[in-house]
Amino acid sequence: MTDGPGFRVVGAEPLLDAGFLSVSRLRVRDDHGEEFERHVVHHPGAVVVVPVIDDDAILVRQWRVATGRALLEVPAGKRDVDGEPPEATANRELEEEIGYHAVRLEPLCEFYNSPGFSDEYTHLFLATELEARTRAAVSAEEAAMTIERVPLTQLDALIRDRELVDAKSIIGLLLARRHLDSR
Repeated sequence: MTDGPGFRVVGAEPLLDAGFLSVSRLRVRDDHGEEFERHVVHHPGAVVVVPVIDDDAILVRQWRVATGRALLEVPAGKRDVDGEPPEATANRELEEEIGYHAVRLEPLCEFYNSPGFSDEYTHLFLATELEARTRAAVSAEEAAMTIERVPLTQLDALIRDRELVDAKSIIGLLLARRHLDSR
């Protein structure tokens, strides 16, 4: 964790270690010598992949315990394999969730998911030239998810009608559509 202009982390206390997530209480000092505390959720990072065949995005509908409902999403996953490049994580997640491998992965952007309290950093890719593989779901949620093919022309309506409410998916799909339209 780096210090910012006028601020310096002067202490850290681990509060929770929950596998891939941990929570720390940080003591921060400003340039006037005042100290305050902030809590930070540490996350290994993630990849988000927008797989496109023809003019359709391949999405998943997955039950999410935090929301209490199934959400329509692009494939995504944690960067939880030490040393694995983001592109390799992207293809691993594509195989696990939808049973495809991308011959072509194009980086669209990178972003912090919730920088007010978490250091989770995400790499977003467009996946094209997809090759069918055996789907390799690794969790109960992945095994139960459904795969849906959605025309990119329907994105605005899906967002407007609140059928698509997942931020990473909205960002990814809109950037992918813009990128493909510019070709």
